Amino acid sequence: MAFFYIKALHIIFVVTWFAGLFYLPRLLVYLAETQQKTEPEKSIITAQLMVMTKRLWYGITWPSAVLTLIFGGWMWWLYPSTPSWLWIKLAFVLLLYLYHGSLQVIVGKHVRGLFPYTGQQMRIWNEVPTVILVAVVMLVVVKENMSLVWGLAGLAALIVLLMSGIRIYKAIRQRRA
Repeated sequence: MAFFYIKALHIIFVVTWFAGLFYLPRLLVYLAETQQKTEPEKSIITAQLMVMTKRLWYGITWPSAVLTLIFGGWMWWLYPSTPSWLWIKLAFVLLLYLYHGSLQVIVGKHVRGLFPYTGQQMRIWNEVPTVILVAVVMLVVVKENMSLVWGLAGLAALIVLLMSGIRIYKAIRQRRA
C-alpha cells in the first residue's frame, strides 16, 4: 500500500519539476533578448526576470528535482526486479538530470551578469525536456510492448517537428520586425 503513496508523490514532484524545466528556459530566452534593449529598460526588465528566475529555480525546480529523485529511488528500491524498459527510462532520467545541470550552469552565468546564449539558442534548448518527457511517458505506459524502431522513429519525428516549429516562429518574428 505504501508503494502507491510513494508513486503518487513521485508523480507530483515529476510534474512540478517539469513545470520548472519548461518555464525556466523561457525566462532565459527573455533574459537573452532583454540584453538587446537600451537602458533603463534593459536593467529594469533584467532585474525582474532575475527575481523570477531565482524563485522558480531555487524555490520550485531544485526542490522538485531532489524529491523526484528521492521518491523515484524509493520506488525502484521497492521493485522486485528491474525490467528492461525501466533501464531505458533511467537512462532518459539521467539525461534529464544532466539537462538540469546545464540549466544550473546557465543560471549561474546569468546571476553573474553573463548572457552567453541568444534567445534562439535558448528556444532550441527549451525543447530538450519535451523530447525526454515524451520518451519517458511512452516507456512507462507502453513498457515492453514498445518497438525500439517505432519509438526512435517517433522521437526523431518529434524532434523534426519541434525544430521546424522553432524555424517557422523565427521566420514569422523576422518578418514582423
